Amino acid sequence: MRNATLLLATLLVSSLLVAGPAPTPKMTNLVVLVTDDSGKPLESVSVIVKFVEGRSKIKFGARIRDEWDLKTDPNGKVKVPPIPQGKILIQVIAHNYQTFGKTFDVEQDQQTIGIKLNPPQPQYTAHPK
Repeated sequence: MRNATLLLATLLVSSLLVAGPAPTPKMTNLVVLVTDDSGKPLESVSVIVKFVEGRSKIKFGARIRDEWDLKTDPNGKVKVPPIPQGKILIQVIAHNYQTFGKTFDVEQDQQTIGIKLNPPQPQYTAHPK
């Protein structure tokens, strides 16, 4: 019984050595540029970036971070730390603007995504005064 356990352990270790480490997913350095409808950069806007699907989120047993909650700089830019290539969801929330949300494909090493926020729509009522 002891020999069988030792043989099984040896086979397991040798198969892991032959297989090698898990491949590292391709990553993208992403920049998000947020402007208003006239093209003016918006500062201190909340930008949420979530990895949705694509390359593996596992890196040799360590989990790669796949969600960021950031704020734009005075130039309306957010630099997202390297994110796995694939589909991402970007949500943008700013006071006095419509909330933005869209899924994008990121497949390049460096990518910039421009987002224009629209002013809020006027309020309508079914009960006129």
